[in-house]
Amino acid sequence: MGEYDVAVIGYGPTGMTLAALLGQRGHRVVVLERYTGLYNLPRAACFDDEIMRTFQKLGLAGEIGRGAVVQRDYEWINAAGETLVELTYADPAPCGWAQLYMMFQPYVEDVLDRHDKALPSVAVHQGASVTELVQDEAGVTLRGTREGGAGFSVRARFVVGADGGNGFTRGMVAEAADDYGFQENWLVCDFRMRRVVPGLPMFRQVCDPAQPTSIVRIGPDHHRFSFMLNPGETREEATRPERVWGRVARYITPEDAELIRAVNYVFRSRIADRWRRGRVLLAGDAAHEMPPFLAQGMCSGIRDSHNLAWKLDLILTGRADAALLDTYQEEREPHVRFITERAIELGRVQTMRDPAKARERDERLLAQRRAKREPEKLRFPPLSGALIAGNGGLFPQGTVSDGARSGLFDDVVGNGWCIVAADPHPIDALTADQRAAWEAIGGHLAVIGAPEGLEDCAGVYAEWFAANDCSVAVVRPDWYVYGTARDEEGLAALLQRIGCALQGRGALIPS
Repeated sequence: MGEYDVAVIGYGPTGMTLAALLGQRGHRVVVLERYTGLYNLPRAACFDDEIMRTFQKLGLAGEIGRGAVVQRDYEWINAAGETLVELTYADPAPCGWAQLYMMFQPYVEDVLDRHDKALPSVAVHQGASVTELVQDEAGVTLRGTREGGAGFSVRARFVVGADGGNGFTRGMVAEAADDYGFQENWLVCDFRMRRVVPGLPMFRQVCDPAQPTSIVRIGPDHHRFSFMLNPGETREEATRPERVWGRVARYITPEDAELIRAVNYVFRSRIADRWRRGRVLLAGDAAHEMPPFLAQGMCSGIRDSHNLAWKLDLILTGRADAALLDTYQEEREPHVRFITERAIELGRVQTMRDPAKARERDERLLAQRRAKREPEKLRFPPLSGALIAGNGGLFPQGTVSDGARSGLFDDVVGNGWCIVAADPHPIDALTADQRAAWEAIGGHLAVIGAPEGLEDCAGVYAEWFAANDCSVAVVRPDWYVYGTARDEEGLAALLQRIGCALQGRGALIPS
């Protein structure tokens, strides 16, 4: 099959996105997928504004958006039908897109698949199972078999395993997995809707101790019902169509919808101890598995891909040391652990089977509603580590105008590293050497709000700079804030640290 910059093992959303991001930069990528075709059945149900911003980066936001539905609220009800919790989702959210999109995963994968296969530097091989991995100082050799038994060999500078928790690559990288011990047995039933059903819940958690249930719209034309199985209930019994229709009878009938899948899942919560061994890395479910109660499994895998893609781009183009990959797990694991632990916490609250404890939960949550106490909003933690000098939060994306056109920030300014300033003076003070070094790592410069800068059409950036008590931000290619400063001296110090972090040579040290 030849030699490549990066080999990706696994062709789900994590692998597809990584191949697309690297292919967009012109890197030679080979994807090896053991199955001969796409899965074509839904697993994940939704994605958030950060993920849509990633699709925007690929030029796919419009097409993917046509197959998704903006979700504006989420409710928990008890067995009596009383509302326990009601959450609302912003539109737009900080990344410039709606906070929550309900999707039909096969549609999203079709869009990504067509995009990947159209990229000239990306080769996708389906029906190719990897069975051997050998790495040396210069690269990695992969061997395996195609469908039909023919062997193949691939050579790549780096390998990313995105082949799931039970895939080949985890065993090559990780020595163990941290198991949170949270396992639940669920029946997941997906339907293609034949017609609109008035009153059908769009996003609801039924906190009934006799039968915990999730009801989720998955894209424009599909719906999912998930039921926590009872002790002793077998897979064969639970997945029988007549049993499934009995469970959903109060909501839909066969005249309303077609049952396309009924499958028994055991939700797990495991995080691999190592995500990198030399030139081989793990991403997505290969690195971490989480229960679905925050709907962040696919999102977390795509965040892994984005984190890896821009770092690999710098390494492959000689602008950074391979040691930069040490920051990958350092940054992503705490983020993933936070989400996993919160998902477990929510799952335990939503799925209480003890009637007495469920009544206590209901009374507590109903009392909070009567007191008009808003539910706590989920806020992901900022990144930290060697490639974060301060802040570490997501930089927002608002609408800006350069006088000739208006649009979302990334479309107007461009992708990659960016120095964004509310005051032009720190940027004006950059030396010629600093500017050249900044451009060498793909950096952009943007002034917002000043008379000669971009127009801050909705005041997003004025609010952000005021809230963060700064006038300049250095933003990474994945939109996380490397650091903030108030003046040119602070900016120069940040650039010096970036140079040391990327290559250890002080490439951005002021002259």
